[in-house]
Amino acid sequence: MAMSGQRLSRNGQRRPDRQVRAVERAPRPLAGFARDYPPGDWTGRHAHPRAQLLHAISGVMRVQTDAALFTVPPGYGLWLPAGQAHGVGMDGAVAMRALFLRRDAAQAGPAEPTVIAVSPLLRELILAVCAEPASWDEQGPAALVAALVVIEIGRAPRLPLAVPAPRDRRLLRAASVLRADPADPRTLGELAEVAGASARTLARLFLRDTGMSFSAWRQTLRLTHAWGRLAAGDPPARAAAAAGYASLPAFGAAFRAAFGTTPARAARGARGRIGDKDRA
Repeated sequence: MAMSGQRLSRNGQRRPDRQVRAVERAPRPLAGFARDYPPGDWTGRHAHPRAQLLHAISGVMRVQTDAALFTVPPGYGLWLPAGQAHGVGMDGAVAMRALFLRRDAAQAGPAEPTVIAVSPLLRELILAVCAEPASWDEQGPAALVAALVVIEIGRAPRLPLAVPAPRDRRLLRAASVLRADPADPRTLGELAEVAGASARTLARLFLRDTGMSFSAWRQTLRLTHAWGRLAAGDPPARAAAAAGYASLPAFGAAFRAAFGTTPARAARGARGRIGDKDRA
């Protein structure tokens, strides 16, 4: 697997490379970070001293923190507070365009890791910051761009695209099967064989670690996966199948109950944020 220019430290985490260090130490309220990743790449678990807004102009990011798993499709971003340990997996080729924010600028963002909707304006502002050097001219137009970025982050809608992360090793083995393929139809009893624990033990662990029953956790995983597929351009029927729903009406009902909108509207909203030129 590609390492994307970062090195592993003795504790298994990646040391930031020169480009990352430059944006982490930039003497400006915020700085841009642009990098393209191949399909299947994984950044490794790491943390940064500054808050981040992770955004991809193409591709879907699967971000894992100690507490949750996040799906971040095009048209959205993941806000990460300073010091938040995380790893990013690439679902397809990902063109990441991210921001690192100094403490004063980071006050505009949420206190916890959160998926936000990236408006067309915020998207263009992110691209503009990424086109500037880390130490951009404080007297130039980049200062106005940075000020607008902070405003747009503060007013961005927040979305419930987090799946609570299990901690128990046995539960992780079962969860990894479903994360690799949310449509996997195996029952809790069948997954218990993979986990090396009884179905009753797994059910108890799901409640303890995630605060959800197994069925509720799996549905949350499936629906967030479907949202990512919709935002990446899949039609509702294909997104439903990828998430393990054989019935499109059942998928639509579950999606509306979870997110308050229909799959078709979610897909249209994502396409509107990405913009026509990116769909060409």
